[in-house]
Amino acid sequence: MTAHGAAPPPVLEAHDLVKEYRRGRVVDGVRLTVREGERVGLLGPNGAGKTTTLLMCLGAVAPDAGRVHVLGHRLPAGRPAAMRGVGFAAGYLPLPDRLRVREYLRLYADLYGLRAPRAAVEGALDHFGIGHLADAIGTELSSGQRTLVSIAKASLHTPRLLVLDEPTAALDPDIALRVRTGLLDLCARHGTALLVTSHDMVEVERLCERVVFLAAGRVTADGTPQEVARQFEQRDLEGVFLHLAEARDRERARGGAGAGADAGTGADAGTGTGAGTGADAGTGTGAGTGADARTGAADREGAGAV
Repeated sequence: MTAHGAAPPPVLEAHDLVKEYRRGRVVDGVRLTVREGERVGLLGPNGAGKTTTLLMCLGAVAPDAGRVHVLGHRLPAGRPAAMRGVGFAAGYLPLPDRLRVREYLRLYADLYGLRAPRAAVEGALDHFGIGHLADAIGTELSSGQRTLVSIAKASLHTPRLLVLDEPTAALDPDIALRVRTGLLDLCARHGTALLVTSHDMVEVERLCERVVFLAAGRVTADGTPQEVARQFEQRDLEGVFLHLAEARDRERARGGAGAGADAGTGADAGTGTGAGTGADAGTGTGAGTGADARTGAADREGAGAV
């Protein structure tokens, strides 16, 4: 709530999103609102439609029905303007082999048009505790270190909305703590909103104040972690996740709708090649070709619903 009791303005509004591929409908009427400063987890088992929903919210995949507004701009027409206030990061995004971390961040600081790019880069290195990696190249980094660099890159321009796809996947606890601490501080200091997908329910409970669960392409729960756990008569979010995964498996065993929704790996498709071309995977920063490559790959695979 704001100082006057009104709800903060929305930074993302998705209305009745629908997406179909050859294997069937993978997103079916999803509604999602993220407000300024809010930390929201978009959750569900594999095949629930999380990544396809995420890509539609970034304008990287066009919905078959429904509409998306980001920072007041309707996508896809308003995507270039909207994405100037959005950051995107994921642990699976590649880093250029021949650029040092500081050079990579400086490239994006320049692409973002920052007035003090050098200060922004040094600030990001310090904020996420990766100053010691500044002179390393991508091939010298662990998966956790690449994730930290990706998040640092996405937060360089202090976005109003930061979208994170599996930010703590396979991270050591100390790196996951560093990610969480840096993100919480970013939100507290700048009012940045977070939209996070993750399979790590413990980390989600620590990071997110609200969670939205998808199942078979539909929103099945929306509330605080405690409210959602009570709704499903579970002790915590892990129990909710397992409950939905078991329901999905029973449906697949019966050969029901959505049984093949997880046919593709839209999260990995078309993440881009070279410096500054596809590394933003949907935000359109820089040359922005990764969004187009990713969209085409998702369509070819026929799902992207991970």
